[in-house]
Amino acid sequence: MRNNSFGDNFTITTWGESHGKALGVVIDGVPAGLNLTEDDIQSFLDRRRPGKSKYSTPRNEGDKAIILSGTFDDTTTGCPVSVMIENENQKSRDYSNIANVYRPGHADFTYEEKFGTRDYRGGGRSSGRETASRVIGGAVASKILNELGIEINCYTKSIGKYAITDSKDIHLDEMDNPLNMPNDMVAVQAMDYIDECMKNNDSVGGVVECVIRNTPVGVGEPAFNKLDANLAKAMLSIGAVKGFEMGDGFGVARARGSDNNDEMSYDRGVLFHSNHSGGVLGGISTGQDIVFRVAIKPTPSIGRTQHTIDTYNDEIDINITGRHDPVIVPRAVVVVESMAAITLLDLLMDNMTSRMDYLKKIYNGS
Repeated sequence: MRNNSFGDNFTITTWGESHGKALGVVIDGVPAGLNLTEDDIQSFLDRRRPGKSKYSTPRNEGDKAIILSGTFDDTTTGCPVSVMIENENQKSRDYSNIANVYRPGHADFTYEEKFGTRDYRGGGRSSGRETASRVIGGAVASKILNELGIEINCYTKSIGKYAITDSKDIHLDEMDNPLNMPNDMVAVQAMDYIDECMKNNDSVGGVVECVIRNTPVGVGEPAFNKLDANLAKAMLSIGAVKGFEMGDGFGVARARGSDNNDEMSYDRGVLFHSNHSGGVLGGISTGQDIVFRVAIKPTPSIGRTQHTIDTYNDEIDINITGRHDPVIVPRAVVVVESMAAITLLDLLMDNMTSRMDYLKKIYNGS
């Protein structure tokens, strides 16, 4: 199996399976001199950790971060940073009844066709548990970005039809709810809807929005390493994500150029009058807020009877048991944030070589 790495300058390589002994990540490109402790990483993992509410899988993993290499006296050395978390609460027997069944909405069929084998216990590498490794990488990337004054805020924008439709109604101080939704009133409506779906042995999807503030102008390349293109790849590499849009997104298809263009003026600096582009023009950051959204599908493992086939091509009906999230969206928020941090930091590092004056500042201090 190839392609387990992401990034060119700040590179994460994830490893491990859902029901293996452990999983983790090796991070290349972490600068020496960064203060980094297991607590820094743990705060991110705790946001993703299962078993925190009735809206997440009851699989109760501690997800304790163990730094194996790359630090000395809580400071990075410039060597690869390797971090592991142990799987402690696997229940492989939950999957024994579907060992020879292709679950609807899962990667069972495509995985087995590609490799000729598969780990039926939770999906192996195609499991959502793989994202824990990404969150570790995101925790490190975010700490570096914080030292550069760059802020990333991700949150649940909608669950099913219940959405925060106006940006003025986004209140980050109201995110202390099980859905990570920054509007208490909409969150209550969404939770009632999820409760109804759970009673009917069903699941629900939603949208995560991400806003990145204080990114300097000039991050991203004009051709194949566009900032928006790399963000799209990062987000669509998350198993549950089925859609990506920046700025006005698919709304631009209904707009006119006179409405969609972000006009500019100058007053001791360039001022944009709007941000329909989502903070990226020509693949390069404008200095405005970077705004994008991802659509996350409903959890495919549901208790309802579903029609499928088995490995012998016999048609059967199944009811999936085990421990599954009725909604993936709340736990996906920190995964989206992590992949955004990794992508942005990777291109920020790339940008240091784009101009001679940047190199002079680094090596000559001028």
